[in-house]
Amino acid sequence: QVQLVESGGGLVQPGGSLRLSCAASGSIYTINAMGWYRQAPGKERELVATITTSGGTNYADSVKGRFTISRGNAKNTAYLQMNSLMPEDTAVYYCNADLVQFGYSQYRDYWGRGTQVTVSS
Repeated sequence: QVQLVESGGGLVQPGGSLRLSCAASGSIYTINAMGWYRQAPGKERELVATITTSGGTNYADSVKGRFTISRGNAKNTAYLQMNSLMPEDTAVYYCNADLVQFGYSQYRDYWGRGTQVTVSS
């Protein structure tokens, strides 16, 4: 059993900041990449940012220069620092991990349940 739990969402004014956290737990052998995705009402889920075990990062063009993804020392946590937030950043933000469970040999994607981020004055 694997769980990804997000936290840190909320309501913030335009121009403000939020920091999202994601913790992966359970029967995890190894984690490769972790990432953040978001889904706004009526839209498809989209990539926000990803980070590999070695620290390589990838960002959506819409968040470059404003958002920063990082991983904790234990490598089973991921963070998303969001600055200069805009109303169009409003969405449910989901954590994703590409990992191998104990007893298995293949990587598989796991998802958290999401945390709501609302940017509004």
